[in-house]
This record gives sequence, structure tokens and C-alpha cells, in this order.
Amino acid sequence: MYETSSALTRRSFLASTAAAGAVAILHPFSAMAAASQAHLRIVATTDLHVNVYPYDYYADKANDTMGLARTASIIAKIRAESTNSIVVDNGDFLQGNPMGDYIAYEKGMKDGDVHPIIKAMNTIGYEVGTLGNHEFNYGLDYMDKVLAGAGYPYVCANLVKGELAATPTDDPLYMKPYLIKQYEITDGTGQKLPVKVGFIGFVPPQITLWDAQNLKGKVVTRDIVEAAKGWVPKMKAEGADIIVALSHSGIAAGQSSGMENASLYVAGVEGIDAVITGHQHLVFPDPKDFAGIEGVDVKKGTLQGKPAVMAGFWGSHMGLIDLLLERDGDTWKVADFTTEARPIYERVEKAVKPLVESRPDVLEAAKADHEATLAYVRRPVGKTSAPLYSYFALVADDPSVQIVSNAQTWYIKDMLKDTQWKDLPVLSAAAPFKAGGRGGADYYTDVPAGDIAIKNVSDLYLYPNTVRAVAITGTDVKEWLEMSAGIFKTVEPGKADQPLIDTSFPSYNFDVIDGVSYEIDLSQPAKYGSKGEVVHAESNRIVNLTFDGKPIDPKQKFVVVTNNYRAGGGGNFPGINESKVIFVAPDTNRDVIVRYIIDQKTINPSADDNWKFAPVKGASVLFDTGPKGKNFIGDVKAVKIEEAGDGENGFARYRITL
Repeated sequence: MYETSSALTRRSFLASTAAAGAVAILHPFSAMAAASQAHLRIVATTDLHVNVYPYDYYADKANDTMGLARTASIIAKIRAESTNSIVVDNGDFLQGNPMGDYIAYEKGMKDGDVHPIIKAMNTIGYEVGTLGNHEFNYGLDYMDKVLAGAGYPYVCANLVKGELAATPTDDPLYMKPYLIKQYEITDGTGQKLPVKVGFIGFVPPQITLWDAQNLKGKVVTRDIVEAAKGWVPKMKAEGADIIVALSHSGIAAGQSSGMENASLYVAGVEGIDAVITGHQHLVFPDPKDFAGIEGVDVKKGTLQGKPAVMAGFWGSHMGLIDLLLERDGDTWKVADFTTEARPIYERVEKAVKPLVESRPDVLEAAKADHEATLAYVRRPVGKTSAPLYSYFALVADDPSVQIVSNAQTWYIKDMLKDTQWKDLPVLSAAAPFKAGGRGGADYYTDVPAGDIAIKNVSDLYLYPNTVRAVAITGTDVKEWLEMSAGIFKTVEPGKADQPLIDTSFPSYNFDVIDGVSYEIDLSQPAKYGSKGEVVHAESNRIVNLTFDGKPIDPKQKFVVVTNNYRAGGGGNFPGINESKVIFVAPDTNRDVIVRYIIDQKTINPSADDNWKFAPVKGASVLFDTGPKGKNFIGDVKAVKIEEAGDGENGFARYRITL
């Protein structure tokens, strides 16, 4: 049985108005609760990615859109507005910015050390947390050392040691699947009554592909919904009144076995009362996202009728589920609820306006490591002869992607020079990671000519992926590019100012393959959908595909260097999976870029324009990028770009005539 008992304390459950620094107005559920009714407030963070400070280490400047220290100020206010509150975290806290890499690769974690993100979270007073996929990026041993410093427990119900058993409850789990905590909850008359709250956690099953080098032979994963159905009845049997699912999994339609974004179907499991969701770096409830999915109410904030919340990313929002509980015999049930995602900032006339200040004790908890990280990211490793920027990475061959491909090609040729693959031509696949989108109008690589520091390399390549090489045919190369071309909408000939980018398609799945030349015919519909499914089998967007100046031979073998995510099947690219892998590197892609720059001393990142759009008669398209992109319009040779006014949320709009 996974149960603990605790009285409510001012730190962990019953908040005082002093926590917010002023007398607070109680939430209606707290103010109006009757006898045998009580207000329970569930406060959630998700996808923090080591962002304690409101600081962008890549840009080396303050950023008011991020930081747990800011979110913590809202948490203090929220707790002061209710009689009973719980704080939980939904995973992806350990990797994602240079502080995470500094601790993992430079400082290290000795037994007894406490990671700076954990120091900050301990200050806030979490009740429980679950794991996200990025917790595994540095390996299980490292993760275990980090979790050992947490002043609260972690749960995960679908991470299994060894092999899967016949049923979820027979699996030898990596950690406790759930936790049941008994509290004293204050009802509307001030009477303290016992309540048992259960927490169960889930991680995307795909971690065993994305981090195979860390997990293979050590753990496997089970389908999220299957695990929930196996464990939730046990939680109810052990007396859980209310069950909260910590689902590091997004919201998507179409249930399937092992699905990555399964929170909608977690909500449908009998016995679960509320769902904390995340992973997608989106906000819920919000009318902009998830509209039209059956079972999702984007206004009320429900999944299959259950209250749910997704709190953005990097501390941008604090998730909030308010439950009005009602005594039902010897147990409790949910009588009413509200959900909300409270932001730490707003945009006013393109400018970011912070809505809260940082909480000093949270900043202090990570101060020493923050300052050490600044020194780490400012360390020069070489020079660049031209600027590195990604403002136009989705519409033309791009210097920020080009330099990644150059480094990967340089590395893999050396690695394979004495192998059976040494005579195969080498291609390189790389994608733009910082291309605006959900990250906002400032979320672009922008490195001036001159010194390159580690912060700039981290800016070029956000993730600690490791290098992989696959051996594939010319046909596979074309299909890989067809999948990438799904980021573009279909363009009608003779029509002006059509939208170009499908914003639901992640930029990190827009692979450019260097070493071949090709055009993308936007008048053709996309052959593949964003999940790799065939949507127009006869379509051929990739035209004039050549290698060495000649049409590519469909049967010719190529080595393509990429990363562990893509080579392991990440993004569901057709024909690209572990069976095609011929080389597993011990080095991260970022380390390879650093070594390449050190070797070259001064790099030339100029794009070679190996891809472009095919002409579409009489058509023009519009796309949004960062307003600073106007400084580089003249550098783009493969396509003519002109300014077209303002986009939304601080973006600038541009036009391309095809």
C-alpha cells in the first residue's frame, strides 16, 4: 500500500494570508462552503525545464516570460485565497536550458548534492511530482541522484523495470505508481475532517525510443491508459476519496495503444477526478488550443467531463483546479469545480508585461548555480565569420541549420573512415529548434559575427541529443523530405497572400537534408500528416531531387547523420527507426558542434541553398517570424522576402512571391 498520513501545515497545505503578503479574498468555494463541504485547491506546474530564474541563458538576458521564481509568487497568492491547497509538479523539470547541462556535464551530481531546480521546488513546498520524458536525458543514475534531493515523493505508474508482465499491477515498477495522502480538510463550518487524496503519475511510453541509449535493457514502459486502469481500482480499494492524475502527456484525439498524448483518455478512467496534463507546451483551458476535439471543453476546462489543466511551459503559467468537495457518507465526492491557467505575464502592444515579481527565496535557492551557469555559457570556443540566425529557417536554407549539418558531416566522416560504411556518401539531417512558434516572437537564434560562446552553441542545438547515423536508400531520403515538407500548407496557383506554415507541425520535425538538392512544390498537398500518417499517397512535393548534380538513384545507399530522437523513430518519419541505425555515437550533437568550432577556429555558416520552393504561378504566401528578421532579409538569396506588416503576439509578417 502506498499511503502516508500528514496533518495540514502552513507550508504544504493550509496557506496563511501572510504568504501572499496581504489579506486575500477567499475563493467562492472557500467562502460559501457549507457543513460537510470543503474547498480543495490543486496548484500545478509542468514543463519547467530547469527555468528557475526569469532569465534566457541562450540570449544572456532577463526574460519576463519564464521562471519558477515568478510562478512561485502566484502560488503564494493562490494558497492565500483558499482554506486548503496542494501543490504538484507534472514533470520535465530536469533538462532544457544551460543550467541543466552545466550541472549534468560540468559540475556533476555527487551523493547528497541537491540540484538547483530541486532546491527551488523544495522552497515552494510541493506535495508530489511525476516524471516527464526529459528527466531521462542524462541517464537513470543521474535522475536518481536528483530525485533523492527532493523534499517530496515522485510517482510513476507506467515505468517498468525489466520486461512487461501480463497485467500492470504485476509489473516491477521503477518507483511507486501512486501515493495516497491523508489530510485534515477544513469544511465550511471550520470543522476539520479527514480526506484521502491519491496521486498517480504517467510518462510518455516513447521515452524508451527517445532515450534508448540510457534506458535499453533497464526499463520499459506501459501504455498510459492501461496502467491507469490497472492501478486506479487499487487506489480506490485503499480508501482514496479523490484521485488526481499527474499525466505528463498531452491532449489528442484518436486513442491508440502506446499513444504519446493520452490525457483525454486518462480522464475517462473511472475513479480519476482531476487531470494535470502537460508535455505539449500549450495552455489548457484556452480557446486557441484543442478546439474541436470530441470530449474536450476548451472553455470549461474539462476532458471527458473531468477538470483538467495544462500550465504552459518554463513556468509561464500556474495550473489551477478548484474542487468543491462534498461529504458522501464516509467519503468525499466532487460537487463542483473550476479550472484555470494563470499566466506570469501578458503582452501589451507587442511588449511583455510581467504580472508578478520573482519570489526572493526561490531565487536565492538557485543563486550560486545561476551565477555559475552564466560563467559557463559565456565561455568562448571559437569565432564565426558571419551571423548565425534562424528567422527564415522555415522558408529558406538557413545558416543556423547549415552549421549543425556541417559539424555533423565532419564528425561522422571521421567516425566511419575505418568502417564498412566508409565509401557511402554522407548526408546530414538537421532541423531548426528555435523558430518562433509557441516560444514567442523572440524565440530565434541570433548570434552576431565574432566570438562564439557555449551559450551560442546551446542556442543552435537546444537538446542533449546524441549523434546517430542511419543507412538508407535514395527512396528513403525522398520520403524523409516528404514528411518534413508537411510543415507547409497547400498553396493555390493564382491566389495572393495565402498562409504558408502549418503551426501545428513542430519546427524540430522540419528536417533539412544537406548533401542533396531539391525543391518543394507547395501546389501539391502534403503526403504525410504531422504524426507520420499517409494523407495523400499520390502526392509528391519533393521535386528535382538530385545528388552530385544528377537525379537521385532510388536504390543508392546513403549514410545520413542525425540524432537519437529521429533515428529511434521520433516524429514517425517513414522508414526511419532503430533498424536502420549503423552508428551510435558516444557524443551529443552539441558537443560535436563545439568540437567542430574548436577544430575550425573560425567557421563559415553561410547557407548553401540546397533547397528552395518550386514556382507556383501567380501565388504569394505569408508567414510570421521575429521582427528582428528584417535585418537579414538581404542575406536570403533563394527566395524574395518582403515585409507585410504586423503579425500577432509580437511577430512580424512577411510575404514571399512564388
